[in-house]
Amino acid sequence: MSANDLLDILCLRQAVFVLEQECLYPDIDGLDPPGLHLTGVADGSLVAYLRAVPPGHRYPAAAIGRVVVHPEWRGQGLGEALMRRGIALCQQCWPGAGITISAQSALTNWYHALGFRAEGPVYDEDGIPHQKMHYDPVE
Repeated sequence: MSANDLLDILCLRQAVFVLEQECLYPDIDGLDPPGLHLTGVADGSLVAYLRAVPPGHRYPAAAIGRVVVHPEWRGQGLGEALMRRGIALCQQCWPGAGITISAQSALTNWYHALGFRAEGPVYDEDGIPHQKMHYDPVE
């Protein structure tokens, strides 16, 4: 990815996760270099993004995180389309590994509808309730 692409990604993540959600946390966590990055671009601007991390870097399974849709583009199904592509990407690149996420607990039903199941209790992550969820590998 180009430096400009990375800048666009970091700006969108900051705008939503830090500023909109009023959450100070270490977004630059060292998982971007080994990760695969899915982007949605419209009219030359980044409008959706997620990061897929190989097994063994964050969890034993693959991981999906930093799922974000620009506020002006929400409500159009981009998040679901992005997640479905992210799931397919993980299954293609790391077959049999499964996928683990740390979902904001307010979105657990949304992730459940995509095939994820909750694991363990809700926990605090950077001041926001989260739920560990897992997507079983397709055999």
